[in-house]
Amino acid sequence: MTTALAISLADLAARLGVHLRGPGDLLVERVAALGTADARCLTFYGDRRLARALQATQAGCIILTPADAAVVSRPVLLSDNPYLTFARAAQILHPPAPVVGGIHPSAVVDGGARIDPTAWIGPTSVVESGAIIGPAVFVGPGCLIGEDVLIGAGSRLVARVTLCAGTRVGERALLHPGCVIGREGFGFARDGEQWVRIPQIGRVILGDDVEIGANTTVDRGSIEDTVIGQGVKLDNQIQIGHNVQIGDHTAMAANTGISGSTRIGRNCTIAGAVGMAGHLEIGDHVHFTGMAMVTRSVSQAGSYSSGIPAMPSIDWRRNVARFKQLDELARRLKRLEARLAMLDESTEQGGT
Repeated sequence: MTTALAISLADLAARLGVHLRGPGDLLVERVAALGTADARCLTFYGDRRLARALQATQAGCIILTPADAAVVSRPVLLSDNPYLTFARAAQILHPPAPVVGGIHPSAVVDGGARIDPTAWIGPTSVVESGAIIGPAVFVGPGCLIGEDVLIGAGSRLVARVTLCAGTRVGERALLHPGCVIGREGFGFARDGEQWVRIPQIGRVILGDDVEIGANTTVDRGSIEDTVIGQGVKLDNQIQIGHNVQIGDHTAMAANTGISGSTRIGRNCTIAGAVGMAGHLEIGDHVHFTGMAMVTRSVSQAGSYSSGIPAMPSIDWRRNVARFKQLDELARRLKRLEARLAMLDESTEQGGT
């Protein structure tokens, strides 16, 4: 949960590093959409389709660009990137509840675990031997912290998070309900008509400021570690296979699956329901749009779109336009073939 915090516009502008046009002593206490905001709310405008809502809004203050501010009489915060400024303002107005150190009576904590006194261990959570939980860590209800797990300062496990043995979590990580980090990867060897499990002895290492969505799973490495870089953001219901490496500040949307031993570069974006084969190399600043099927390595930065395999977006858009013409092209081809057959027949008859 987050707590609302009233703040003056002058103070807010100073903390955000933006210019205020309007009374500095006016207080706002929460964020809201243009259409629902009232005089105590902060909102933002960045979509021309919401121009009518901008004129009708009752918000106490609006974040927008200097160009858009010309038609607004309400107090405004001027920003070249209103959405980013709004995100930072929302963090100020709705900070997470402070962590109060302690261990709930229903939690089970092994005597060999080390828990900083400022950390909180919630109801029915289990902390196993050798685990180290750093300062101001929040472990919500029903979590399982396995043997030798390390959780860095300020990280939050919302609820029912499972960290399997040996997992390393950096500082300020946010792990949402139901995510499972460090389960054994999908590794088997064929023995005739049977499968023999290959023990997975690697770990999962999460960098600082990583966020992992609800019911997302990250498999431990088979021999080497699975590594999720600094600032990586994973949405809900994603599957990350064993030995995958994801570069810093890459973001991945829901229902995506990354097969084992694939390496993804820095600052990539992977949209929803992307499928990625194993043992691929994806470079930095590569962007896959929704439902792309990636079956080959991609080293060049750019946008790649739907298809099997994924291809540059400009090629995909050109092909989509041509798909609509396929039926007429097929009919024209049949007519041309028929005319060609008639010409061939006439030539043969003339020759005789």
